[in-house]
Amino acid sequence: MKPQITNHKTQIATLFLFFSLFLASTASATLLVRGMPLGLTKENHPEFIELYRIKIENQVGGTVEVSEDRGQSWQPVGKVLYPTHKVNKNGYQAAKWIGEGQVAATAVNAIHIKTGGADWEKSIFSILPKEFLKPPKHYQSFLSPDSSIYTDIPAGKSIFGGGFAPFVGNQVMVSSAAQPVVVMPRDYEPKIGDTYYIIVERPVDYPKEIIFENRFGGRIYLNYYGGDQRVIGEVLFPVSGIGRFAGSKYVTAGRIRANHPGVIDISVSPYGSIGGFQIIPALHTLDMRYVKSSTQWMVIGPTDVEDPSLEGIAPFFKYFIQPNYRPDDLYAKDWEARFLDRFLVEVIYEGDSTWEPMPVFEIDEFYLSGKLPAWADKALDKVSHVRIFFPIN
Repeated sequence: MKPQITNHKTQIATLFLFFSLFLASTASATLLVRGMPLGLTKENHPEFIELYRIKIENQVGGTVEVSEDRGQSWQPVGKVLYPTHKVNKNGYQAAKWIGEGQVAATAVNAIHIKTGGADWEKSIFSILPKEFLKPPKHYQSFLSPDSSIYTDIPAGKSIFGGGFAPFVGNQVMVSSAAQPVVVMPRDYEPKIGDTYYIIVERPVDYPKEIIFENRFGGRIYLNYYGGDQRVIGEVLFPVSGIGRFAGSKYVTAGRIRANHPGVIDISVSPYGSIGGFQIIPALHTLDMRYVKSSTQWMVIGPTDVEDPSLEGIAPFFKYFIQPNYRPDDLYAKDWEARFLDRFLVEVIYEGDSTWEPMPVFEIDEFYLSGKLPAWADKALDKVSHVRIFFPIN
């Protein structure tokens, strides 16, 4: 049971003291030797099944297409408005936790591709929806205008969380007029006319749910339909507030907004409004000092301090989670199949035992800069459990 929050600033300070001690005991070992918690070997070396492929032609008017039969046939889903011939060699911090030539982030408002090796550990380029031809005001997510391919696909649609999004860790291939399809070379830089292929595959053995006990020291459970249940991590710092994560505008409450090697981003706002919270791994918070004084992040770590931290580790931050929702699902002829094919995030409140829909909040545009309203810091303070329910199909 999560304790009653009577003075959340005092509680935050106490929790963060323990959290800082945890980081001090694990950070150096984790930075030097990347491995994985022993209990997650299965999830990080799974057997995969291919779902579809995404093809993007990096040229003006180039097509964006999807194949559901391993490339035998392709259906157009959009066009490239502006290509790119650059990478950002100093992208967002969590990109260093994924391999080169892989999807480094999947979101309703962007796809990021990792290109660099050890010398360019944060080197990426991006694929963006049409809204980012004119970026929203007060946009706080990573954005690199010069190293982005702009498409005419709306945010939250098609490859941007609308049924054809990739997963973090998916392999990216590249071809050109002079070269057949190959694995993206190390330290690759985009060239006009190149074509990219994202092989979207997920683990064959797919879980039912991940459950987070939203309290200091809470356990994190991974449950499979076959009955396999394991504790796969610990909540070091519970979430009690919501923040202005801009991409939540393109998805509704209780849905995944984004996943990358250092975040699971969850919306709490209606479609078209802003509000959400994030689940992040412990070591990554060394790059996010503001977490210390905020309530909008749930910080998680391994159950054993001898294990490495969870950056880039499945099932949280690779292979398993993707944005997958369309606001018109309920009105489609195949609405039942669509709902079974989507991620859903639910909660349990203190003193209860029943899963309920994510509470709905939105942050007024007035608060998209400056200080958040006071209520936002405690919006989720009665939530004792959070569940990511996986697609059944």
